[in-house]
Order: sequence, then C-alpha cells, then structure tokens
Amino acid sequence: MLELYTAGTHNGIRANIALAESGLGYKVTKLNLSAGDQRQPAYLAINPAGRIPALVDPTGPGGPTTLSQSGAIMMYVANKSGKLWPASDSGKIAALQWLMFTCTDAAPWSGVYQQSMMMMPEKVEANIEYTKQRLMRWFGEADVQLGKTQFLAGEVSLPDFALFPVANQRKALIEEAGLKNVLRWWNQMSARPGVQKGLSEST
Repeated sequence: MLELYTAGTHNGIRANIALAESGLGYKVTKLNLSAGDQRQPAYLAINPAGRIPALVDPTGPGGPTTLSQSGAIMMYVANKSGKLWPASDSGKIAALQWLMFTCTDAAPWSGVYQQSMMMMPEKVEANIEYTKQRLMRWFGEADVQLGKTQFLAGEVSLPDFALFPVANQRKALIEEAGLKNVLRWWNQMSARPGVQKGLSEST
C-alpha cells in the first residue's frame, strides 16, 4: 500500500487528491508543519529535504520507491494506476503543459502572495498588489483555456487536480476578478468525491 506524507499546503493537497482519484490503495500520514514534524529524524530518513509531500511505494519498480515533489508524485500515481492522464497522446501533451503551468507558475505565485501578506518583515502594499496581479495573470490564462474546454486539457486530468488547491484557496480573488470559466470549473471540481476526499485528508 502506498503511503503519503502530507500537510494542508497546495503541494500536499494536490498529491493527496491525485491518490484519492487514482483508485490505488493508500494511507495518509499528516505532518504538523508548525510543530516541526518535517524536521524529525524519522521523516528526514524518508525525505532528507524535510519538505512535504513524500510518497513511499513498497512495491515500486525495482523495489521500494520513495518520491518527493508533488508534480512528480502525481505523475507517478497516474502512471501506476493507468488513470488521471487523458486517453490520447495529444491530450497527455496538453495535460503535461498545464500541469507544469500549475506547478511552476500559478502555485508559486500564490505562495509568494501569501508570504507578502503574512510573512514578510515589512508588508509593503505595492509589493502585495504586485504579487496579487502576477497571480491573477495565471488565473486569467486558465480562464481563457477553460472558456474553450471543460477541463484544462479537455478531459479531467492531473492539471485540474493540481490547480484545484490553489483556486480553492484564492476563490475570493477569482470571484472578484469575474473569472467565470474558472468558477464554473471550480464548481465541477469541488463536487468530485475524490477531490473532497483528498482535501479532507490533508487539511
């Protein structure tokens, strides 16, 4: 059985949702990041970087496999389950593009926005506004795509599960910006049992 070490961050939630949607057997170990669980020797033995998520597969290719990085975990789960990717090669290419969009553009800027509001020593309004506008640029791109397709890569797949935790946290900003296609997509995603299960297990 797969074991996911996670917490209620974008990265942790998206890996958890992928597992919940995959149909694979798994269990969740939730770490308390505020208490420093990720820095304890037992966890550092699994992921020396001390970050979440991490996935342990006792029956991985060639033997027990340990993996970190949420995007890599999502792709591993998709390949192991035979699910979560679109059926066609062109769909898989589109899904990979939008998965990278989420992991390298949308999610990091959401994190920077959070830090600019909550964690930076000096909370400069101009900096907060700048990071907000950068974040909304990525949601704007997703809105254009979702005006053409029901899901980011045409059919529901990895990038949708990756973007959902970010959109879920920033729903008020999305509503404020009037991004109707993202909101339509959010309603569809939030109604999925797998999404609900993955979200509840991590948070």
